[in-house]
This record gives sequence, structure tokens and C-alpha cells, in this order.
Amino acid sequence: MEAATLAAIEALHGTVQMAKALVLGGRRIDLAGLDRDAAALCTAVALLPAETSRPLLPALEALVREVEGLAAALPSP
Repeated sequence: MEAATLAAIEALHGTVQMAKALVLGGRRIDLAGLDRDAAALCTAVALLPAETSRPLLPALEALVREVEGLAAALPSP
């Protein structure tokens, strides 16, 4: 389960990087799918035993930093 969850974290990381690149390129993006995927990932991690989820922390922290970068790149409403 840990390998599958790590793969999901990495896939979402790539999605967020792509979204940020699009925003920086002046494109508008729809974040609804990203919200859904992030919620599913959070649920999956929360269901893991602590000893299984603890090694995922560096990847999750990297994902958080990428999401923060995307948030900073979004235009003000």
C-alpha cells in the first residue's frame, strides 16, 4: 500500500507542477479535479498505519510546498 500511495503522491505532485506551469504561462485552470484528488490522497494516507505513513512524510511535505507555490502563482480574485 505504501508504494501505491507514494506513486499517488508523486502523480499529484506532477499535476500540481503542470498546473503551476500553466498558470505562469497565463492559462486559466480548473482546480476542481485537483481538490478531489488531494482529498482522496489525504483519505488514503489517513487510513494507513502510522508506521506505514511516516516514511511518506518527505514526499507529502514536498507536495505541500508545490501546492503553496501554485497558490502563490494564482491571480488574485
